[in-house]
Amino acid sequence: MLTASQIDRWLQEDIGHHDVTNDVAGETTGRLVAKESGVAAGIDAAGAVFEHLSIAVDRKVDDGDAIDDGETVLTTSGSARETLRAERIAVNLAGHAAGIATKTNTAVERAAEVDDVRIAGTRKTTPGLRGIEKRAVVAGGGDSHRLDLSQMVMIKENHIAEMGLESAVETFRERASFATKIEVEAESTDQAQRAAEAGADIILLDNMTPAETRETVDALAEADADVLAEASGGITLDDVAEYAATGVDIISMGSLTHSAPSLDFSFRTG
Repeated sequence: MLTASQIDRWLQEDIGHHDVTNDVAGETTGRLVAKESGVAAGIDAAGAVFEHLSIAVDRKVDDGDAIDDGETVLTTSGSARETLRAERIAVNLAGHAAGIATKTNTAVERAAEVDDVRIAGTRKTTPGLRGIEKRAVVAGGGDSHRLDLSQMVMIKENHIAEMGLESAVETFRERASFATKIEVEAESTDQAQRAAEAGADIILLDNMTPAETRETVDALAEADADVLAEASGGITLDDVAEYAATGVDIISMGSLTHSAPSLDFSFRTG
């Protein structure tokens, strides 16, 4: 949930101690225009920045809508001074979020050509922008994955090194609510099978090749393991279809948030 204090921090960061640029009198109108096609996201957040400064906003598209080059996604009216103060933050938010949504949508479409698999984000997000970035993944047709550490137990290689795999699953099963799923990171077929036998709900197949991933998924199926299989680790748009063909249930991609190029937007007044 975007808060007033968060918007205040963004504005203070951009304005600094004295705005020497935007002391412009009068009223104006503005429009946020896409300069390339993609998937809209961050429109609510961009609008909220203007509204925080008492600028009226008319959102022309919703997050998740396909947008074309030259399409107006948002219009504004109000104080010229406050409009100019808000514009750069709004453009940055919309461009960053739409870039994530567009990349996610591409991954979803490429995977769907092969199999029915869920594309998910990760916690590799920008501090302070996780909510916007996660919503952008969803706008692109992806799954947000866990939003924070409270939503799911993920037993990673460091936990296993410190506690042992079986002990870690047992310990966290005792600590966690009955409603909290437990996911275990596995780096080999044997480790994945051990995690399933220990009672994991989800097995994350980490940094495996597509061939290794398929082998592990087949081994879990042969053992009749009641688990979800998730592929992760350096998966890109170039090989997401290969991983979709392995039979996994989920493909998580950190690059959706940490490496998505911004979609180009322009803001024009008058």
